[in-house]
Amino acid sequence: MLTRVAAGGLLLSSLWIAGCSDDTPAAPSAPYDEAQARQVVNHYGELALAAYSDALAEAQQLQVAIEALLAAPSNDTLSAAREAWRAARVPYMQTEVFRFGNRVVDEWEGQVNAWPLDEGLIDYVDDSYQAVMGNPGARANIIASESLTIGEEARDLSNLDGELLASLNELGGSEVNVATGYHAIEFLLWGQDLNGTDAGAGERPATDFATDASATGGHNERRRDYLRAVTDLLIQDLEFMVAQWQPDAENYRAELEADAVKNGLRKMLFGMGSLSLGELAGERMKVALAAHSPEDEHDCFSDNTHFSHFYNGKGIRNVYLGEYRRVNGETLSGPSLSDLVAANDAAVDSQLKQELAASEAALQGLVDNAANGLHFDQLIAPGNAAGAAVINGAIEALVVQTGGIEKAALVLDIQALNPDTADHQF
Repeated sequence: MLTRVAAGGLLLSSLWIAGCSDDTPAAPSAPYDEAQARQVVNHYGELALAAYSDALAEAQQLQVAIEALLAAPSNDTLSAAREAWRAARVPYMQTEVFRFGNRVVDEWEGQVNAWPLDEGLIDYVDDSYQAVMGNPGARANIIASESLTIGEEARDLSNLDGELLASLNELGGSEVNVATGYHAIEFLLWGQDLNGTDAGAGERPATDFATDASATGGHNERRRDYLRAVTDLLIQDLEFMVAQWQPDAENYRAELEADAVKNGLRKMLFGMGSLSLGELAGERMKVALAAHSPEDEHDCFSDNTHFSHFYNGKGIRNVYLGEYRRVNGETLSGPSLSDLVAANDAAVDSQLKQELAASEAALQGLVDNAANGLHFDQLIAPGNAAGAAVINGAIEALVVQTGGIEKAALVLDIQALNPDTADHQF
């Protein structure tokens, strides 16, 4: 605050001096080298391209594993498909930092990673299943139904292709009606997690995809068609986003690079702060912990939430440091926000890097607990004070980190960053 007041005083003094001369007052200069800042924004595009390209490549490997499962359903092929799904999440979760502030990503994301979902929309569920109140699609069971009527609207479900499935998202106006994306695939591979806050993930049998006498679950041909169609759609969606970040093309990246460099820097910092605060600390951790609700867990069918949260945090760090470790082990690095901030206020840069390291360590705590048999849904259990402390520690580290991001923005003369809080109070 004192720095900003002092700067304002200097500006007023300069204007008063200019008023006593015939010279035109100079516009205040940016607190960074414009050419260097432009390189930072351009490298941001390179980071996005690399991360989305990796997400696409891993999704294609998931598609191969799913085709192997459908060709010969067994415990082994189902396990391999599940491992491919987990691997696909690693690069994708690091892309979510690009969602906030970049219109094309935010408008696209709902078809790819929307959650939580009312799984009764898609397939059979246990009799004990508690659907979201007022959801007209909560027991639609698309796989078992060749038609669906919601209100006065009738839908033909006979042909389970990507276009149809995408049209069923937010069916009846309910956000929990999610028919596509990573979590729809997750549900089909794992089935419901009926363990509540006890140990264990979903246990869908491989025979739910069988077509011989061993088949279980019913409507197996349609379940197979659904899984194939939703996976194909995920590939198409990721191909679209990779195209948006290609260099030297008429796409979103060209729009970003043609814009004022300050707007690009703001988008980078806003994305970091919003994922850190409103989304990860708020929607993905605070909500689940406060309600002790596994249904609000991000990867609730697979119990993979610890890794999803960790790689969200990694994505925030990637953007600030201008670094991304690709799935092939290579590290992409280049001009960074850290470079710009350090050139103007080394202390703010150093503090934020410490806060990023602290939040990564706190999120690593979720990973370490899972490795020891205590997954996120167990940490949020009622009465688990130690588990709540682990999650609250991660939330607090993210809140502190967001404050550091706002300070870094001020160093670059980006006022009122206002990262998205998702209406949470911290």
